[in-house]
Amino acid sequence: MSVLLQERDGGVLRLTLNRPEKRNALNPELLLALRAAVADAAKDPGVRALLLTGAGPAFCAGGDLDAMVSRRGNAFAAQHAQETLFGALAKDILVLEKPVVAHVNGDAHGAGLMLALACDYAVAAPAARFAASFTRIGLVPDTAGSWLLPKTLGLRAARELALLPDAMDAKRAEQLGLVNLVAEDAGAKAQEVARRWAEGPTVALGLAKKAIVLGTADNLEGALAREAALQGLAYATRDHGEGVDALKEKRAARYEGR
Repeated sequence: MSVLLQERDGGVLRLTLNRPEKRNALNPELLLALRAAVADAAKDPGVRALLLTGAGPAFCAGGDLDAMVSRRGNAFAAQHAQETLFGALAKDILVLEKPVVAHVNGDAHGAGLMLALACDYAVAAPAARFAASFTRIGLVPDTAGSWLLPKTLGLRAARELALLPDAMDAKRAEQLGLVNLVAEDAGAKAQEVARRWAEGPTVALGLAKKAIVLGTADNLEGALAREAALQGLAYATRDHGEGVDALKEKRAARYEGR
């Protein structure tokens, strides 16, 4: 059985981590499958939003322990895994010019938490628990964690999560901003957000995401220059014209994703 399930629902591509017996821990096979799926989605005009979730009771337990054992004592192998698998996947999601929603159906620990943070919107089940559990096993935050945590939470809370690997409940995760929403019907809420984005102006959504993510490292001048360039691209899309026409005509816009 595949370690990654893919299902299309209109313009939404659902990606389900499918190692429930391992709490969807990320091994090289799953990481490569995720990277390939995101790359394919980037090139497919029929995919206008992604939804990421996990099979079974967990969202993702983090890195696979057996894979960690195979890299034990090998600094080069560990660095290579970050550059080509863990960190690379987080970057793939962050720079994908299409929205990505996380349905955090269960626990999200370590690299699994960072996958949820890399997504543009996250909805958690009330029973889900969250931990940046790297220091529990003598590691530092990875999968872009050293970038995502302070950008998402601010320096104070980021240091708390990075240095104290204790799990927190979904309510505290929502208060800190690890997730956008906690809901009993988390799956339906996540699907609703993904479907709304899939029916939206895909190019503009992707460029807006790009501007925000890359803008976190900019000074004001850099941000303004990027905004101007990306806005030029957005103005050239059919969806922009449709959006303006719909507003003027007081009707719902019919976006095509181009």
